[in-house]
Amino acid sequence: MEPAHETFQLGPFTAPRLWTGLWQLSSNAWGAASAPKIRQAMGRHVNRGYTAFGEHGTCVVSHTGDETVQWPEWQADHYGSAEILFGQFRASLETPGAVLGATKYCVFKSIKISRETVEAAVRQSMQRMRCERIDLLQFHWQDYELKSDYTQAVEILNQLKAEGLIAAIGLCNFDSIRTDEICSQFPGVIASTQVQFSLIDTRPLYGMADVCTKHGVKLLTYGTLCGGFLADKWIGEPEPDPYSGSLNPSQRKYLDMIKAWGTWALFQDLLRVLRDVGYRHGGLSVSNLSVRWVLDHPAVGAVIIGARLGCSEYSDDNSKVFGVSLTDEDRECIDKVLKRSNGGRLLQTIGDCGAEYR
Repeated sequence: MEPAHETFQLGPFTAPRLWTGLWQLSSNAWGAASAPKIRQAMGRHVNRGYTAFGEHGTCVVSHTGDETVQWPEWQADHYGSAEILFGQFRASLETPGAVLGATKYCVFKSIKISRETVEAAVRQSMQRMRCERIDLLQFHWQDYELKSDYTQAVEILNQLKAEGLIAAIGLCNFDSIRTDEICSQFPGVIASTQVQFSLIDTRPLYGMADVCTKHGVKLLTYGTLCGGFLADKWIGEPEPDPYSGSLNPSQRKYLDMIKAWGTWALFQDLLRVLRDVGYRHGGLSVSNLSVRWVLDHPAVGAVIIGARLGCSEYSDDNSKVFGVSLTDEDRECIDKVLKRSNGGRLLQTIGDCGAEYR
């Protein structure tokens, strides 16, 4: 019998601990499928218990002047049609409320924050997702110098939450200092924060996890499989050429992360250790063990696994992470490799969570 999906509390929701990430709908570089095939794939995921989806929504790309400038001129969905496809799918369900949808409000350049601009972004996502309330609205802000503006945006989002337009508010790619600052200024308002976290990128363990524990915030992690590099198929493979055209955008990004973490030879050592641990647990995959390792950290609520819906799916394999208990011996074997890496120094070489986006 397949083990039951694990859950955690996220604001008013009892949410699954594995989410389906929809960022790969942003470009044909990950592979393309028709809208009907994508919606069918969403249905297969829900039938297997993957009832939470993370898409990427409204992005403020530029606006520095007159507040009378209206939404269509300066905001856009920067990750393709994920919100629209998800909205179409959920609207087709007999019980749409059984599926949780998270989206984002991302500000990449300086804007003049107002109730009008923030509410316009939220309502645009609501329209695209065909919902009367956004389940989880995750907020990203690029320019930390504008502290009064990003705290004002959180205050407005909290007002919209009180008015019923948002069920839960999260952050995305904020660092530990600003996460602590926002949670202290708005106690009990932030339910989650989305950050990159994996065996390769352990930066959340050096500050962010403590901040989350302090404020009762849950980590939603992405990049946990390093764009698919943390998988059995890479065992024994030579280091790929990032300019060969054979890698998708995620793989190019996470290959850089692996190089910052250590050498390709050391990465191969990690893959082999994970394979050996998997053998001891009845043949679990490298990916299974990589996800389980992250889920076992108390501050983590869920791991978001990107899916090329309609192209390739691994829901059967991913479900094997439930019911797995890593032993002290397992962790010791993994830690021996991690201690040989630069993982503990990434905070200095790259910066805290989200620094690579600033």
